[in-house]
Amino acid sequence: MAEKIHDRRTLKTRKAIRDALSILLTDRELNKVTVKDITDIADINRVTFYKHYLDVYDLYDRTEQEILIEIGELVLQLVDLPADKFFSAFTDYIDENRTVFKMIFSPNSKATLLAKFSKCIDGLFRQIESEKLGINLTDSKLMYQTRYRSQGCIAVIMQWVTDDFTEPKEFIVKTLSELDNNTEKIFNVPSPSSKKRN
Repeated sequence: MAEKIHDRRTLKTRKAIRDALSILLTDRELNKVTVKDITDIADINRVTFYKHYLDVYDLYDRTEQEILIEIGELVLQLVDLPADKFFSAFTDYIDENRTVFKMIFSPNSKATLLAKFSKCIDGLFRQIESEKLGINLTDSKLMYQTRYRSQGCIAVIMQWVTDDFTEPKEFIVKTLSELDNNTEKIFNVPSPSSKKRN
C-alpha cells in the first residue's frame, strides 16, 4: 500500500515538473529556462527535481519522449472507433494536457518536437490505413493521402491550441470528424501501384 502511495506521489511530482516546463516554454526558449524557474512553478525544492532529472535538458528530452509515447498509445487504443468518438477522446486528452500542447505548438519550443509529433500522427494514420486496406506501407498514394489527412488534423488542433481553446471542444470534434469523414472516402479506392506491390 505504501508503495502505491509512493508511486502516485512520484507521478504527481513528475506531472507538476512537466507542466512547469510546458508553461515556461510557452513564453521563452529552452536555454533560458532554469531549474529554479521550474521548481518555483512546480512548488518543489531543487533536491526533489534532481531526484527525477539530471537538468533542464534531460527533463525536456524525457518529456518529449513521454508525450510521443502517450499520444501513440492513445491513437492505437482509439483506432477502431468511429471518427466522432475517436476525435472526442483525442480532444479530451488534449484538453486535459493543455500546457503540454501549448508547449508543442509554441514558437519557443524546439522545432523538433512539433516535427516529431507530426511524424508520429502521420505514421500512425498510415499504419492504420495500411492494415485496414491491405496496402503496402510504402504505397505512394497511401503516403500522400495519410500525410494530407494527418496534417489537416494537426492544423485544426494547432489552431484550437494557439487560439487558447476559445472554441468549444464539441465544435472541434465536429470539425475534425466532418473533415476526416470526407477524406476517408478517398481511401476506398486503392491505387494501381498498390496492387502491383502486394
